[in-house]
Amino acid sequence: MENKGENKLPEKIIIRGGKKLSGTINVQGAKNAALPVMAAAILLKNASLTLSNVPDLYDIRTMCDLLRNLGASVEFEGHSMRISVPEKLNTETPTDLVRKMRASSLVLGPLVARWGHALLPLPGGCVLGSRPLDFHLKGLSKMGADIELKNGAVSASSGRLNGASVTLDYPSVGATENIMMAATLAAGTTCIENAAKEPEIVNLADVLRLMGADIKGDGTERIVIIGREELSSASGYIIPDRIEAATYMMAGVITGGDVTLKGIEEKCMEAILNKMRDAGAEFAVTGDSVSVRVSSNGLKGISVKTLPFPGFPTDTQPQIMALLSVADGTSIVNESVFDSRLLHINEFKKFGARIEMQDNVAIITGVKKLNGTVVHSSNLRAGAALIIMGLAAEGETTVCDLQHVWRGYESLGEKLRTLGADIEFED
Repeated sequence: MENKGENKLPEKIIIRGGKKLSGTINVQGAKNAALPVMAAAILLKNASLTLSNVPDLYDIRTMCDLLRNLGASVEFEGHSMRISVPEKLNTETPTDLVRKMRASSLVLGPLVARWGHALLPLPGGCVLGSRPLDFHLKGLSKMGADIELKNGAVSASSGRLNGASVTLDYPSVGATENIMMAATLAAGTTCIENAAKEPEIVNLADVLRLMGADIKGDGTERIVIIGREELSSASGYIIPDRIEAATYMMAGVITGGDVTLKGIEEKCMEAILNKMRDAGAEFAVTGDSVSVRVSSNGLKGISVKTLPFPGFPTDTQPQIMALLSVADGTSIVNESVFDSRLLHINEFKKFGARIEMQDNVAIITGVKKLNGTVVHSSNLRAGAALIIMGLAAEGETTVCDLQHVWRGYESLGEKLRTLGADIEFED
């Protein structure tokens, strides 16, 4: 496939738009579930974690390399992964890997909990505005970790962590995951209040329970963890990727096609499906498959506000904005999660989209058609949205800087071609 981690990845996709996307594709495993579950393996000692339905993505390969640098053995073939953890690990994470993606911060809690020390350079990833580690660090500090910030890195050390009551100022997914993982080996009981409720949190908790952790309340705002002395080998499963599924759904709708996604969990996507229905999409659900097409009345403008789960996810904000750019009437998109996640708007305008900005609110006046152009991706989901617009646009579109897109979409070219897209890649 064109985005395997060991090969050079194409930097551009050329799209000859205007073709209706139709057909059936399988949904990949969720990147945002796989990364914390992989990090959870660090909690083990002389044991292993086996995972199925792991997507083969750039970020997953980066986490594999990070775990190997810490001393773990990682075997990854197809969509199966086995992480074997020895008696001892390194506790200093390499700067070059950590700065490739923000999810690297997920190793902080497990390292401190299992090994008593961690040195983590401030992580990188997409440019989405201020995404501080404050919530992560405050939680670990409350559990007894000594935190220092120096020379662009976080140093955390402790004896055995102690259970604590941690109230998050904001239901941060990463902070909830980091604290929950650390708490599995802490002495006593940890209670996380105002916890994130995302399906990926539940997936992590499910795998941790298979490893022997005592966790209750995941999927609610109050998670309670009773610490264990140690965890044991286990086999777990990565849930389907609701963001990838939504991306292809919107690509199908904007092109006037009929797309079916197999291997989906509808309950995890209610906010996305409801907003797409409001905008004029029609759905047919059969078991774990969802088919989507635009209604006979076409697309219409709606209001969308991004919120933590179960609200509309920020990771699908650029994609639905692409869809609404050709909807009849005016749409309002309020980005309330990340303060710089509207940087893609100038690229959208190159297609002929009519969008005005007021702080973190985008006002979109739908146009009759989009025109092919050359655009640049600024982050993972914005890149996906630009591809969606290119698929709907008249003429040829080139989307550059695909390195962002490879972080979250497996077999992108293969899936788009299966649906009938006319595309090619360039280095």
